[in-house]
Amino acid sequence: MFDENKSEITLTGVSALLIIAAACGVIFWQATQSVTNEEPTLDRIERTRTIRIGFANEAPYGYLDTSTGQVTGEAPEVAKAILEQIGVTNVQPIVADFGSLIPGLKAKRFDMIAAGMYITPERGLEISFSNPTYGIGESFIVKAGNPLDLHSYEDILDHPDAKIGVMGGSVEQGYAKKLGIDARQIAVYSDYASALLGLKGDQIDAVAATDLTVNDLLAKQASDEIEKAQPFSDPVIDGQEIRGYGAFGFRQEDVAIRERFNEELAKFIGSPEHLQLVKPFGFDESTLPGNKTAKELTQTP
Repeated sequence: MFDENKSEITLTGVSALLIIAAACGVIFWQATQSVTNEEPTLDRIERTRTIRIGFANEAPYGYLDTSTGQVTGEAPEVAKAILEQIGVTNVQPIVADFGSLIPGLKAKRFDMIAAGMYITPERGLEISFSNPTYGIGESFIVKAGNPLDLHSYEDILDHPDAKIGVMGGSVEQGYAKKLGIDARQIAVYSDYASALLGLKGDQIDAVAATDLTVNDLLAKQASDEIEKAQPFSDPVIDGQEIRGYGAFGFRQEDVAIRERFNEELAKFIGSPEHLQLVKPFGFDESTLPGNKTAKELTQTP
């Protein structure tokens, strides 16, 4: 028997479902359009002539010059030179802990990383890199007289009681782990100022950093309590002596700006203008990257 009331309820229910489905469709369409219509990074940068760069306040790679209030260093200065060729006139620097640079880039806090970041296969899984602008080795800062005779990462392995200080998220932290140094022998710091205090306070026995960072830190400290470990042997991982190659970081989807940046970079690196620009930061012909490419350096051994 036909139930008129039940039919009305059923039709009403169907209508409600159709309205909900339609509303969901509109929301999905709007969300899709929002993603689809997002302006590509290169287009926005060319239109506004503005870019945001992330740096970690680590001399000589990228840091705030307190005497001028300006961000400088190898990476920001090279970035400015390249970006000028692209038409960028306004560079907005954003400071972050080194370990926060990649998450900050992916979260779109800034458009590129200009911190002299080493290219590694692990980092290449998260972001893309420009081709390198330099290549350098490693070093340690130790107490005066180097009491434990530390001249390599391997020497830390040979001294179970020795402790090494590294910056969080740095390649030095990765080197120590890959070489099998016990986690209890690795002290992680947010910056080198804290690591040096730890060294002077006998909390650690060495601070690991790039050779240029070590030179810069010691020049600024002017302290007879600490010194550079000399000579020093670069770490050997998977049978290869490690040399770090620094570059600029981009989001993986920002292919256009990375390729455009690389075009200008290829013309600039190694030129007299480039060498003159980076000379104040300790870089010269010996630190040029040669023919190394980001593609080669992000490949897993």
